[in-house]
Amino acid sequence: MSEYLLEVKNLVKHFTLNGDFVSRIAGKMQTVKAVDGVNFHIRAGETLGLVGESGCGKSTTGRLITRLIEPTSGDIKLHGEDLLSFSPKRMRETRKNVQLVFQDPYSSLNPRKTIMDILSRPLEVHKLASTWHEKRERVLELLNLVGLGVEHIDRYPHEFSGGQRQRIAIARALSVDPELIIGDEPVSALDVSIQAQILNLFRELQEKFSLTYLFIAHDLAVIRHISDRVAVMYVGKIVETGPVATIFNEPLHPYTKALLAAVPEADPRKPPPRLTLQGEVATPIDPPPGCRLNGRCPLATTICGEVEPPLLEVATNHQVACHNL
Repeated sequence: MSEYLLEVKNLVKHFTLNGDFVSRIAGKMQTVKAVDGVNFHIRAGETLGLVGESGCGKSTTGRLITRLIEPTSGDIKLHGEDLLSFSPKRMRETRKNVQLVFQDPYSSLNPRKTIMDILSRPLEVHKLASTWHEKRERVLELLNLVGLGVEHIDRYPHEFSGGQRQRIAIARALSVDPELIIGDEPVSALDVSIQAQILNLFRELQEKFSLTYLFIAHDLAVIRHISDRVAVMYVGKIVETGPVATIFNEPLHPYTKALLAAVPEADPRKPPPRLTLQGEVATPIDPPPGCRLNGRCPLATTICGEVEPPLLEVATNHQVACHNL
């Protein structure tokens, strides 16, 4: 048995762009390297925060783990078992243990179904309840867990606020008793006050049911609040991982430092940011060799444009991919 609940090794997802007519005739296809050799692990009961700018490959990574999209290459192991070797039937059964909570709760809930229908459907699919009475009792239990009540059971998604809809989405994920929940920007569409409530709900449910989370977000404050460990992603690559206190208080990678420096500081006595990046975010379309941050990093040297830096352990549980440490 593996010491990790989830282990991802050398995960790759490349998309081929057809391009224009002339490009296709010439055979010049472009490749989007959305996820390009990602490695991380999550122990049972912990939360790994996956953070980075929009377009860095975070959400694609989450979908690859559930095999909503198939990887180009790599390994995904759950309890040491290779998910990529599973048959479609076994993968459907395994999805009971790995659930997704999406960014937009409205688009992820069928607007034509009542909350009873939405929450009872997973019970039917996975044969967790047979009679109508059993399903209703379980749905009422789920609603109570996420702070809703019996008066909500026959309503439709449009009758709820954004925060309430996300509670329903969380209840649906919980309905099949999963071990791992992947939150794909689950609070980014909500007001700040509601974000705090939903994050606290995630924490309470984790303690109650010993859940494990992969929490995907671009908001550093959210990641700091919810995570035990953090993985920082830039243009398809993990550039730094470590305990949340280490990443926020002792960051080593230039990109991590720049992300933290960009967060507004309310205390005027704090020193100005130590490191800023120049230029635009690199494109994942046929990226150049070397470090993806090379064109923006003030610390870059010749080797940065020639050799891709490996993700190496620089201290206990702290890994960084940078040539200039």
